[in-house]
Parts: sequence; C-alpha cells; structure tokens
Amino acid sequence: MSDDSRPSPTSGRPGALVAAVIPAAGRGVRLGPGAPKALRTLNGTPMLVHAVRALAASRAVSLVVVVAPPDGAAEVKSLLDAHALPERTDFVVVPGGESRQESVRLGLDALPPGHDIVLVHDAARPLVPVDTVDAVIEAVRAGAPAVVPALPLADTVKQVEPAAVPGGPEPVVATPDRSRLRAVQTPQGFDRTTLVRAHETVTDDVTDDASMVEQLGERVVAVPGHEEAFKVTRPLDLVLAEAVLARRRLTDGF
Repeated sequence: MSDDSRPSPTSGRPGALVAAVIPAAGRGVRLGPGAPKALRTLNGTPMLVHAVRALAASRAVSLVVVVAPPDGAAEVKSLLDAHALPERTDFVVVPGGESRQESVRLGLDALPPGHDIVLVHDAARPLVPVDTVDAVIEAVRAGAPAVVPALPLADTVKQVEPAAVPGGPEPVVATPDRSRLRAVQTPQGFDRTTLVRAHETVTDDVTDDASMVEQLGERVVAVPGHEEAFKVTRPLDLVLAEAVLARRRLTDGF
C-alpha cells in the first residue's frame, strides 16, 4: 500500500505528534570486527539507514532522533545526509552514552515539546514493516502507556541453572508454558511522560524500555510482531536480511 493511500494513524488523537528514538551507539561485537553494527551494510546501504527509513515510512512519525556513538555523531549525520530519506520527517543526530539505557535517555532529552508518543527502535532491526510500526502507535493512541510488538515462540523453552564452568552442562529446572511466552521486538511505543518517568526512576540494567515501565507498575501490552522485524546480531542474520531485501525487490519493488 502506498504512503498516499494508507490511512494516517494520527486520526485517533489529533495533535499528538509521534517521535522515534533509534539508539545506534553499540559496537555489535557478535557480528565480528569492523564498523559499528548499525553502520554495516545491507544491499549496499547501512543498516541504520534502513532502520530510519522503516520508521519514517509511517505517516505518523514526524521526527526521528538517531543516537550515535559518542564520538561518531558527525559521521552518522553525514551518512544520513548522503541517503534519500522521506522529506516529511525531520531527523536529529545526538551523541549517545556508554549503555543503551543512557543512549535512549539522551535521545529522549533531545525531543522537543509536543511529541507525546515515543517509539524506541533497535537500529539492528532494519526491516520492520510499516504495518507493525503503525500497530504499535495505534495501541498507544488507544490508551496503553507502553506497547511491544511480539511473536509467539516456536521452540520449547527450558529454564536452566547456570553451568558450573562456561560451556559446561546446564541443569534444566523447568519448562515454561510457551503459549504464554512471547519474543519481543521493536519499535516499542510509549506515552512520553511514562517513558521519561521510567528513565528517571529505574536504575537497573535492563534489556528493553518496556521492562523499565513494568517496574513502575504500569501496564504493558503486546501487539502482533512480524517475522521480518528480527534483530541482526550474527553473520547468519546478515545473510537472512539480504534475502529478505532481495525478495522485497522482486515482489514490492523495494
């Protein structure tokens, strides 16, 4: 569906602007030596550019804040300037911190007033479909303080005790009911006030922003995720991402 024909998610709450924060300050060591993970290329284009385009494809998103490596903001700004991005969306690049949590907070600090809905998206999820982005926004507009896209688990999950030595056998202690478990993706969407309060309150090291909102006792809801919103963390993921892009070029003219 084209940009012009797709209904705008902003119709639910007129005047409520949506901003996206993309932390891209990590090194991505599991991908091996080389450029930071967000700057690795897919089909000749850096993953970060793919991720920014994916968020900006939503007609609701009016601002994207990219949080760059602390010493690489100028490089990232030049990178974004060199690639075609939707004209209707503004872009800001700010230097990040030593942790993902600190980088997201710095991205939040850079948001101007009026952007009452905030998406936080991993730069390493470059292929998230726009329908997933819009579904997250719609759920926040409907009143949820925090929303995550998520997928049911296909594999049986085991809870284990840590191995006595690294790489050693791990005793299994439980088999959770996978029907009640979900693999969480991004973008995660938030009421801005709630997310800011979470970053001001929660000091634990967490893996996603929704976990911080949970610690406030606020409600977090899940909406259907998408298999193409996977996280690129290992060399095999790069191969899969290239395959998805090749399929899109054939079927969608992407």
